[in-house]
Amino acid sequence: MNDKKEFKPYIPADRITPEITVTSIVMGIILAVVFGAANAYLGLRVGMTVSASIPAAVISMGVIRVIMKKNSILESNMVQTIGSAGESLAAGAIFTMPALFLWAEEGLCDKPSLVEITLIALCGGILGVLFMVPLRNALIVKEHATLLYPEGTACADVLLAGEEGGANASTVFSGMGLAAVFKFLVDGIKIIPADVAAAFKSFKGEIGMEVYPALLGVGYIVGPQISSYMFVGSLFGWMVIIPLICLFGSEISLYPAAAGTTVAQLYEAGGAAAIWSTYVKYIGAGAIATGGIISLIKSMPLIVTTFRDSMKSMKGGKNTSTARTAQDLPMNIILLGILAMIFIIWVVPAIPVNFLGALIIVVFGFFFATVSSRMVGLVGSSNNPVSGMSIATLLIATFVIKASGDTGITGMTGAIAIGSVICIIAAIAGDTSQDLKTGFLLGATPKKQQTGELIGVIASAFAIGGVLYLLDAAWGYGTAEIPAPQAGLMKMIVEGIMGGELPWTLVFAGVFLAIGLEILRVPVMPFAIGLYLPIYLNATIMIGGVVRMFMDRRKNVDEKTKEAQATDGTLYCAGMIAGEGLVGILMAVLVAVFGLDLSLADKLNLGNIGGVVLMIVMILSLLKFSLWKKKKA
Repeated sequence: MNDKKEFKPYIPADRITPEITVTSIVMGIILAVVFGAANAYLGLRVGMTVSASIPAAVISMGVIRVIMKKNSILESNMVQTIGSAGESLAAGAIFTMPALFLWAEEGLCDKPSLVEITLIALCGGILGVLFMVPLRNALIVKEHATLLYPEGTACADVLLAGEEGGANASTVFSGMGLAAVFKFLVDGIKIIPADVAAAFKSFKGEIGMEVYPALLGVGYIVGPQISSYMFVGSLFGWMVIIPLICLFGSEISLYPAAAGTTVAQLYEAGGAAAIWSTYVKYIGAGAIATGGIISLIKSMPLIVTTFRDSMKSMKGGKNTSTARTAQDLPMNIILLGILAMIFIIWVVPAIPVNFLGALIIVVFGFFFATVSSRMVGLVGSSNNPVSGMSIATLLIATFVIKASGDTGITGMTGAIAIGSVICIIAAIAGDTSQDLKTGFLLGATPKKQQTGELIGVIASAFAIGGVLYLLDAAWGYGTAEIPAPQAGLMKMIVEGIMGGELPWTLVFAGVFLAIGLEILRVPVMPFAIGLYLPIYLNATIMIGGVVRMFMDRRKNVDEKTKEAQATDGTLYCAGMIAGEGLVGILMAVLVAVFGLDLSLADKLNLGNIGGVVLMIVMILSLLKFSLWKKKKA
């Protein structure tokens, strides 16, 4: 207890410095929308998002300290607080809501309106912040020594090292700029093919890579271990399962292929990709769902303990201090806000949730917000089982709705809406906790940070609907450009419970494959995502992981230098992800709104050789801004 009482933040409680300013609000909103849109695009392509806190912090430090010549660390912290909300809200929205577009494509319902998407995102995001606020004193202050909040602490370290802000910000912007050029060559003027592939016709297998900077960046950030599990999942699907299906079922017509269409005919028409999309991805979906449930079951003792301890802490953790660094949003505003959000979810016709659904959201929303807030402090955001929480909520909500007699498309859309709100609540609660930890270390004013989090949520909620509509209009969900893996999984779960036709044999094959992997202690989720997504995509992620492995395993380099170079690489990759995401959104605007086609492929196509050369250039650019940058310093 003495350690907690004696903790002194970087900015003392009796010192007042600028936090919520016009600069921090405008920059924060811009970054919330930018990183939210970029992460939405990334998540719909590869099934995962990356944290925006550190890139946002670095950019804000670069602009505020270097360009604007201001020395205000709390102002920079406010920028990253507002900006990081966009990434978390996008993650919650894209993992569920595209399922509504997929049903609309099948003619089962209308597309969700912009009002519906915005309100679901807004209510979920605001509830995520408000549910977490009463826990701040218990989790962030009282348990400062035991709950480390790794991402929040790392963000504070970056902000404290502000004298390097300008150089590091240039690394992020360089990644954004070069990735924009690379993406434009591939998907804009299309002189370089998106896929470099090699098909083995006699064997019926296929391997290849996608030439995209964001995938290389994701692989570098997640590291060699996770990227290798994803790649092995794809390798198992494309070089084991697909050849076996073609070998044993060549002359057979198997559901869900169209009646009378044999496996051989499918392969002849579309190659290994056709076999994968018709059969293998259902195995992957079963494995992902099982992996999510396994992660939830494994975390259950911790979840129960976490919830119990949080409730105990809240009882004895009343905030009686009047210091600036101890001021939260008033409890009456929090309660009023929670009641208002629940009332909107229940009453507003645009949101397909009835009173029963609103009740589920209250119970599960508060429970998972509490769990998420504490678990990210223990294990970090990347290990927070949000997908498992979302799947569990969706299963329970769908069963409850079905039991009430609503088994049609209205019940299915209602279940997805409930799952969307819960997913966003859990993601935002975890992000808010990390940001408040950063603020606690720096000496920020909690109620101002909480206000900033709400500003970021509101800005992102109004932007996400437009992003989802743009991507749907340009390419459509479930396509090669944006496969939307989590949303497809959520759709499959709801349809399966409601009695829809599903290839259950394939799904259960994935279920038992996941159980077997868990017994062997192989991480199920990355393997299952690799099985569910195309091999070209995961091969590029693997290349990024190999680059990171090369950098981490170098000998005769001191740890401090190695860590600095790895951080520069992470910032460059975060910039690449944002740059590609923004160009992807821009391309969607050009295609969907203006109907433009900038392709020069009929005049100049550099083929597979061009793709390989561009991949080498992307790897060299990554090394230039990480490994070689420090050598020249």
